[in-house]
Amino acid sequence: MLDKARRRAHSAEEFGALMQRMMTPGEGDEPLSPYDPRPDDVIIAPYGKCGTTWLQQTFHQLRTGGDMDFDDISRVVPWIETAPVHRLDINADQRAEPRGFKSHLARYALPDGARYVVSFRNPKDAFVSMFRFMEGWFIEPGTVPMEDFYQGWIEPGPQGSNYWDHLLSWWGQRDSADTLLVTYEHMIEDPEAHVRMLAEFAGIDLDEDLLATALERSSLGFMLEHKDRFDDAIMRAASERRCDLPPGSDSAKVRKGGVGGHKAELPPAIGAAIDEKWAVRVFPETGFATYEEFDAEIRRRNST
Repeated sequence: MLDKARRRAHSAEEFGALMQRMMTPGEGDEPLSPYDPRPDDVIIAPYGKCGTTWLQQTFHQLRTGGDMDFDDISRVVPWIETAPVHRLDINADQRAEPRGFKSHLARYALPDGARYVVSFRNPKDAFVSMFRFMEGWFIEPGTVPMEDFYQGWIEPGPQGSNYWDHLLSWWGQRDSADTLLVTYEHMIEDPEAHVRMLAEFAGIDLDEDLLATALERSSLGFMLEHKDRFDDAIMRAASERRCDLPPGSDSAKVRKGGVGGHKAELPPAIGAAIDEKWAVRVFPETGFATYEEFDAEIRRRNST
């Protein structure tokens, strides 16, 4: 009878309510203490579906020389915002140094005193990827139109920001020595350059053997072969407990990767709405009329 009562969202409103239940700390969820940064900590802080898991894995391979002895990448590079949900001592030592963390928070919502890595991604690809990620886990496939999901995606979520807030907050840190900004698209085109960049930023000595290991074990092929390490197992278990979701949902984070996948799926009206949102929110503060111009500037800055 219990399993029959378990169900995924069948509407955008139900999905929003489930996410609030999932991410809002409840009684007994308070962490032992708030996150206390160390100067050499590395916080990997892209917006959702913009390369977070890829960067977590790359960073962990670099600092350990190839460790794969974990059941969930967020077990070894923990997610700051969900520490209350899991009763996690976020300030504990980790199995290797420097310590690494995941976050989806805007810059103003994170404490000072650490180092921060953010990858940006075309908002159209990020949106489609998030929609597909939630289908089969929090959303019953085929029940929520992409247009309805978009209305929730553009609003600040339980963590207090949306794609635009997040991007602009981190763009404001572009000249900060404690912040590394990259793009998902450039990471795909030149993974070696980004492994080198991340190692240097994190203070990790890099030789050719470590470079080869990090490149192999952060490749899409390798991560697909080991996709059970990147399927949000910790969060999936918590979602079944906190949100009464059916067990065994599809929560895989590593799927197809790639650039421009939205072109085959995104309804034209949503594409136009995203372009309009960019023109209203991002262009006035950055001077870049499109994401492609923004991407080009991040690349230029990293090449100098």
